[in-house]
This record gives sequence, C-alpha cells and structure tokens, in this order.
Amino acid sequence: MAIVIYLFSGMFFLLAAALLFTWWQRRHPGALLLAGTYAMAAVLALMLHAWWPLVIGFLSAWALRLMGVEPGARPDDGK
Repeated sequence: MAIVIYLFSGMFFLLAAALLFTWWQRRHPGALLLAGTYAMAAVLALMLHAWWPLVIGFLSAWALRLMGVEPGARPDDGK
C-alpha cells in the first residue's frame, strides 16, 4: 500500500507543478488554489502514510473545478 501512496503523491506533485507553471504564465488565481490543494494533499499523505489525504485533496480540487475556479483554455486570437 505504501508504494501506491508514493505513486499517487508523486502524480499529485506533478499536477501541482504543472498548475504552478500555469499560474506563473497566466496569473490565474484558480491555478494557484488548485496547485496548493494538490500539493498539500500529497504532503499530508506522505507525512501520515495514509491514503485518505489524497482522496480528500482530489475531492477538494474537484469541488473547486465545479465552482469554476479552474483556469480555462486560452482564448483564440484568430491568428
């Protein structure tokens, strides 16, 4: 079970890094909120050696996306 927690925590860290990069490019506050959610869930799962922080982090990120916080696609400039 420990390897599964490590793998999913690693995936959550990659998602957080990608969202931080998105925030750095576009300065969308939703990307920063989602990155923080994924990163905190991964850190808690690694510190507590438990799977439930990953589930709570995923559900929290999903709730943020349903509220419209997710950064959308960049508008087409018509070029």
